[in-house]
Formats: sequence, C-alpha cells, structure tokens
Amino acid sequence: MNKYLDIFIEGYKGYGGYLWYEITHPSFKSYFYWLIAVSLFFFMMEVIIPWRKKQAIFRKDFWLDGFYMFFNFFIFSLIIYNAASDVIVNLFNDGIKSLTSGFDLRQSNPMTNWPMWSILLVGFLVRDFVQWWIHRLLHKSEWLWQFHQVHHSVEEMGFAAHLRYHWMENIVYRTLEYIPLALLGIGLHDFFIIHIFTLAWGHYNHSNISINHRYTGVIIAVLLGFVVSQNLLDFSLVTATSLSTTLLTIAIAAVVGFLVLGPVMKYLFNSPEMHIWHHSFELPEERRYGINFGLTLAVWDYLFGTAYIPHNGKDIKLGFPGVESFPDKFHQQSLLGFSKKKFSASEHQRIQ
Repeated sequence: MNKYLDIFIEGYKGYGGYLWYEITHPSFKSYFYWLIAVSLFFFMMEVIIPWRKKQAIFRKDFWLDGFYMFFNFFIFSLIIYNAASDVIVNLFNDGIKSLTSGFDLRQSNPMTNWPMWSILLVGFLVRDFVQWWIHRLLHKSEWLWQFHQVHHSVEEMGFAAHLRYHWMENIVYRTLEYIPLALLGIGLHDFFIIHIFTLAWGHYNHSNISINHRYTGVIIAVLLGFVVSQNLLDFSLVTATSLSTTLLTIAIAAVVGFLVLGPVMKYLFNSPEMHIWHHSFELPEERRYGINFGLTLAVWDYLFGTAYIPHNGKDIKLGFPGVESFPDKFHQQSLLGFSKKKFSASEHQRIQ
C-alpha cells in the first residue's frame, strides 16, 4: 500500500513540476504553448474566413469553452487525474504480472523494433478506432450521456468547443483506451506528434470555418511527405542536401495531396461540415443514438453506417431539446451525472 501511496504523491509532484516547467520554459515541445498557438490559429481563421458569417466572434459560451480547454488539457490532471492514473496503471500492471507469472505489458512491446513512423501510425489508428467506439458508448449509455451532454450543450460552434466536455470523460476515455494500447506497448503520452495533430484536427472539426477538401488533403500529404523526407523520423543535422530533398519531397506530396488525396478526404477525415451534424438539435428517427461519431477520422462512420450529411448544415440548430435551460456554469455542469436528479431522463428525449 505504501508503494501506491508513494506513486500517488510522486504523481502530484511530477505533474506539478512538469506543468510549471512547461509554462516557464516555452519550447517547440511544450503542450501548453502548442494549445495556445493552435487555438490562436483557429481563432484567427474564424475571424478571417468564418463559415457562419453572422455568428459573433466571441460567440455564446466562448469564455466558458476557453476555460474548459485549459481545465481538461492541464488543470484536471494537476488536481487528481495524473496521480490517480499512475496508481491505477501500476495496479493493473502488477495484477497482470501476478496472474501471468511476471508478464510485463510495458516491457513486452510487440513493436519494439518497428520504425517510429509505423508505431505512430498504428498508435494513431488504434487510438482513434477505440475512441470512436467509446464515443458511441457515451451516446448509448443513459448514465454516460449525462456527462456527454456538457459537450452537446454547445449552441454556437467554434474551435474551443472541442475541449468543452465533462471531466468524467477524461476518465472514461483513458480507462477504456489503456488496455488495447498497453497490449501493443503504445504509450501515447510519449507521442508528441500524435497529440498535437489530433488537438489541431479536433479544433478544426469544431471551428467556424469551411475549407475545400483538396486543401486539407494537401495538409495531410505535406505532413506525410515531411515524415518520409526525414528518413522515417530519424532527424539528423540539417545539410543543404537534406534540406533540398525535404523541400522536393514536400512539394511532390503537396501535388499528390491536392490531386489524389483531396477528392477522398471527406471519407477519410472528419470536418466541420460533417461534425456539425453530430451536434444537430434534431436527429433522424432511425439514428436516435447519434451520428458522425468520428473524432479525427471519418472512415469509421462510413464503414459502420453512422455517417450522415444530408445537406450543408452550417445553419442548423445545435444542442438538444431543453438545452436552453441546461446549467450554464462550470461548477453546475461538473456535478452532472452524480446526483439522483437528471437533466434529461433518457436519450430519446433529444428527439422531437
């Protein structure tokens, strides 16, 4: 027991020290400043090329959503999550060892000798697939829907709505993600590139902008081209030759992305045009538990028949029946799901 108490205490100290270092030592590997930079980028995009031109720049609940971004990305971990999760992970691994004569999930990594790019790709795909199913569960389970309502209480969509969700979702997602990822030996907290990419794409999905799929295809292709040009993420000293090779590879990738990847992007990746329907006030009767569950990738919705984009939905009403009386304060929303009194008795009440 003392072992786990020490882990809990060290978890507090470790994350507290990490967060303070992140804030006081800005760098290209700082999650704190990447969150700010990505958020400012999409804020400026919403100002320059808004999709819903009549929507206010500082839309309804803009500042509440801004607080949620930092709370869910950093503060919740500082308060309890990081320390508690360290204990749970160690308990889980110790349990596996005791039941399997010493088998260690962390050391028995089946992808130990794989190149880094393939680990990143597999980690991203597995995580996104698991998250897709968890997202469906949040809609299907009446109890979990009590928490997920916080995210769906957004009535005017913008980039900051991406991280507006009940703190309980952190626990649900991370708990259900851990086992399949651990079995593959994937510790996604170490993969900076995946975190920043999914953060940016999540902001994009919720933002008040609309970009031609050919251009988003260019973005994905350029990122892949950069990875390839760096010899599968084996970053070395920059030379004139390596720089010219990198630029040439990226240029070729951009053309391929525009011509080849662009036309199919809407079937591969989520977008504001697709995700707006996930937040629709009115759901089709045959889709009473929701539509368009993809977080980053859209392909799962097309594969499993949950994709739904009947028309341009930029001006559709968002939320759910009764959203106008939904608690609008952070502390009120944080208590949802833990009291006998429920805001909405069941999932079907969202259907008019």
